[in-house]
Amino acid sequence: MHDHAPTGIRGASNRRLLAVSLAITTTVMLVQVVGAILSGSLALLADAAHMFTDAAALVIALIASIVAARPANDRRTFGYRRAEVFGALLNSVILIGLSVWIAVEAVRRLLSDADTEIAGGLMLVVAIVGLLANAVALWLLSAAQRTSINVRGAYLEVLGDLLGSAAVIVAAVIILTTGWAPADAIASLAIAAMIVPRAIGLLREVMSVLSEATPEGVEVRTIREHILGAPGVADVHDIHVWQLTRGAPVFTAHVVVDPRVLTE
Repeated sequence: MHDHAPTGIRGASNRRLLAVSLAITTTVMLVQVVGAILSGSLALLADAAHMFTDAAALVIALIASIVAARPANDRRTFGYRRAEVFGALLNSVILIGLSVWIAVEAVRRLLSDADTEIAGGLMLVVAIVGLLANAVALWLLSAAQRTSINVRGAYLEVLGDLLGSAAVIVAAVIILTTGWAPADAIASLAIAAMIVPRAIGLLREVMSVLSEATPEGVEVRTIREHILGAPGVADVHDIHVWQLTRGAPVFTAHVVVDPRVLTE
């Protein structure tokens, strides 16, 4: 017998971590929106927009974790763990869309002749708050993201926003010390540039799972040789290895045994 008790994202503890991270993210997002409006900072507004997608990603992750925890049945013998993958797919699409919007708006500001007044001091304070809050959320999700592709998506969202907050801090310091306002738009472009590679990486992992590709690090030839080395095995074919989600590999094979094994 095998123990199929829920683990990873299916466990209640990970859902609580996601809920706490959601509360942190939503609170800081509201602070950043107010700060962006008062300071006139595009970078801060971009970071707030990223925070909004963080919140959406965490809501998606929570919903997916609840669905994934449902037990298997006769119609869905593997259960509902693929819900995690669909949640991660939506997260990656949101990330890519966000980065495009940030880049377009940043370029528009750089090409504009009008001078933008930016309150660097307020921008700096709000960015520091965002950095600290993201660091806490990142720490909360760091363990669970190793075993769940769904939590991994939320983790990457928070990581991207932490780096975004760092970029806003640098831009704010430049504006305070030199008065050079374009630093804000450049920081916005930097945020977009940091988002895209992680989004594409997550999307590639999702597509690998959905296309039922062999999990990374698994050698089918080694598995075949290992099975053939077992006493009484005459042949093995139709080997298939895939994964339902990160950390949930599945293996099937047709093993032919020597008839004498069955009569002994």
